[in-house]
Amino acid sequence: MTDQELADLRQSYTQRTLAEADVQPDAVRQFRTWLDEAVAARLDEPSALTLSTVDAATGQPSARVVLLKGLPDDAGFLFYTNYNSRKGRELAGQPLAAISFFWPGLERQVRVEGRIEKAPESMSTAYFQSRPRSSQLGAWASPQSQVIGSREALEAREQAVEAEFTGQDPLPRPPHWGGYILRPHRIEFWQGRPSRLHDRLVYDLVDGAWKISRLAP
Repeated sequence: MTDQELADLRQSYTQRTLAEADVQPDAVRQFRTWLDEAVAARLDEPSALTLSTVDAATGQPSARVVLLKGLPDDAGFLFYTNYNSRKGRELAGQPLAAISFFWPGLERQVRVEGRIEKAPESMSTAYFQSRPRSSQLGAWASPQSQVIGSREALEAREQAVEAEFTGQDPLPRPPHWGGYILRPHRIEFWQGRPSRLHDRLVYDLVDGAWKISRLAP
């Protein structure tokens, strides 16, 4: 594909509109409504989100896709990972993050900004032990984000963990693995519209209450 062919890729968004009268006053509950609609539409991976973090020392941002695993008390966005991974190290140094969801089948995206906190240990343990055994083994075996010598070395670590935990089901949760909750202070809802005049409604948390504003596309 040439650069011109790439530049010419475009799609007109015509499915829906987004008006202030259509949304709930609470931003996370409005997100839940859109998520339910994405699930009902049978979109691929509707819970997939892009998580962006920043290295506190260098200012270098990084992004990756993880899965949303809950909306605790309709007040936060829950996901799980290895605390020693790059994202975990960056969140330890700078506990602010942004996440985004893109649902092209509905011509929608959502952007969320907020502060990160670790999920309660009991929550992390309960979720970890609900996962398939193979996923539990993988969490113990993988030194996430670290350089490894080969695929074979990783598989050997998995076999060693399997031998160590023979007969145990479920496995104990690794101390380096658990959940994070992003507590949002800003959530933007984007609905594609024709002529790139998209609808953008943003919620800002002001003195404990959500304020809704419209942004230019």
